[in-house]
Amino acid sequence: MPTYFVTGTDTDAGKTLVCCAILTAAGKKGYSTAALKPVAAGVIESARGNQNEDVLALASACSLSLSFKEMNPVFFPEPVAPHVGASKAGQTLQARTLAQQCLPVIDKQADLTLVEGAGGWKVPLNNNETMADLVKELDMPVILVVGMRLGCLNHALLTAQAILADGLSLHGWIANRIDPDMQAYTENLETLKTMMPAPMLAEIPWTDADDKITELAGFIELERFVG
Repeated sequence: MPTYFVTGTDTDAGKTLVCCAILTAAGKKGYSTAALKPVAAGVIESARGNQNEDVLALASACSLSLSFKEMNPVFFPEPVAPHVGASKAGQTLQARTLAQQCLPVIDKQADLTLVEGAGGWKVPLNNNETMADLVKELDMPVILVVGMRLGCLNHALLTAQAILADGLSLHGWIANRIDPDMQAYTENLETLKTMMPAPMLAEIPWTDADDKITELAGFIELERFVG
């Protein structure tokens, strides 16, 4: 069953939004879906207590009923980098341990499973390992969400290069327009189409709709993910 690790060019590139759009599109076609975010930081108040906003969004987009502990094995209340959150909590994160904690969801073998990273590709887990080491342990193809804004060309090309240099498969990338006023948007998009070492899987436009996920799910071509 297709399982992908979703990373971004930076924090706030739109990983969660894109994941939810993909999951929603798959669910509408009758596919079973699951997702998890191995490490999350930052809380909001919800009906189920203090939870991470990204994890809540992923949970609402999945067809499988998953506990928050399954979906988010490691959680820190402050919105900080994983290694900083771990240090404040008196913990040490290890890529291999995190990978093992992902297995309960992955082993459910949904038709489509997405594993969302925290921050960008090289965000530290500890003084020796980064998020990339977690993906190496999981050994799954990567989807790169490119936050389309000033500076995205450099961020996207460097991240793609790093993914391949780490010996992992880049399934493709998704252009997510996070800045509605970005200058030369079309020119930047065409440059990425030419220079990125993997295909563009989807182009997600800017929207301020009340139901963003449902609208953006319409821009997902499912055969690129579950074909």
